[in-house]
Amino acid sequence: VQLQASGGGLVQTGGSLRLSCAASRRTYVMGWFRQAPGKEREFIAINTWNGRTKYADSVKGRFTISRDNANNTVYLQMNSLKPEDTGVYYCAADGRSDAYAYPTSSYDYWGQGTLVTVSS
Repeated sequence: VQLQASGGGLVQTGGSLRLSCAASRRTYVMGWFRQAPGKEREFIAINTWNGRTKYADSVKGRFTISRDNANNTVYLQMNSLKPEDTGVYYCAADGRSDAYAYPTSSYDYWGQGTLVTVSS
């Protein structure tokens, strides 16, 4: 599965950005991880093909993940952005049955990162 992410950029605190990730075929889970400077990659949000979603506590209420199954595309709408949201955002996908229960950096498929910078 090939993943193509887009939509990063520079935004001020409180602003919004929308990330997109197109996959070459459907997988059970698609989602987003983030790696801040000097930190490990962390889970942000995932979405299953049948609409189940899961979010990291740090983004609940501010980020919304959605999915267009017809186009194998997942989106991440990011609102009320904070400087601590800065990082490289990676799209990921996995077809395993436990991928929803355990969203980790061991997912099988990864896109190139897209940089999000939130200025204070």
